[in-house]
Amino acid sequence: MDRPGTLFVVATPLGNLEDVTLRALRVLKEVTLIACEDTRRTANLLRAHGIGTRTTSYFEHNERWKGETLLAELRAGRDVALVSDAGTPGISDPGFRLVREARAEGLPVLPVPGASAAVAALSVSGLPTDRFLFVGFLPPKTGARRKTIAALASVAETLVLYESPIRIVAALEDLQAGLGDREGFVGRELTKLHEEHLRGPLSVVRASLASRDEVRGEIVLVVAGAGAGEAAVSAESAETLFERAIAAGKTRREAVKEAAQALGLPAREVYARVLSLTGKSLP
Repeated sequence: MDRPGTLFVVATPLGNLEDVTLRALRVLKEVTLIACEDTRRTANLLRAHGIGTRTTSYFEHNERWKGETLLAELRAGRDVALVSDAGTPGISDPGFRLVREARAEGLPVLPVPGASAAVAALSVSGLPTDRFLFVGFLPPKTGARRKTIAALASVAETLVLYESPIRIVAALEDLQAGLGDREGFVGRELTKLHEEHLRGPLSVVRASLASRDEVRGEIVLVVAGAGAGEAAVSAESAETLFERAIAAGKTRREAVKEAAQALGLPAREVYARVLSLTGKSLP
């Protein structure tokens, strides 16, 4: 064997099949094998561009044993392309383990860059892009999710998250409670037929989605980072949250507690701010 095969990590479109690079198409044509998260999804892309390369599945539940098969292909001098259902492989998708094991053996690994849902959403969010933290998926269980969010409360960088449509409303509620009512952006079904962008305070974005019978599609959530003086929240913000809770039927004591949790402030501080504006003491 003159040389081992190369593992190409190939970014593919998020939805619109035109969002693929010329290099990616050439690589997908020239490799011996394409390892796909879902061969049916990848087949649509390959058909659209007249590519007949052999495919095999490589996903979360088979990546341990299938990875060895792919490494054997590379050792034998055959090039392999790794793709996910959409975007860049390994970014909250299968791929990391195969790349790590290939590099550990000294096998060539090359990126073929292109679409990334996280970067696509960030680029149109209107939130700061000079520094950001990619969080990936929040934990599905409420307790673990809230703990993770609490750990992010002091992060100054813009936060980029993925979320399931069945959990997005609950996630937005927990984010607002843990981080305060920061500016947020939801990109749903990016580059697809039903693409949607929602921008505003987390409470407003959440209310929009909560009013629907069902939320569908793939979602990227971008949230403003903690500002340098964010702990010093304006009195108006505290009053707004207090009055909103009162309108929802909460007692004044409950409303102060809810506002304090949302703003990440001691309840006594929120109480003092509300009292100075409204003159309303707790019952």
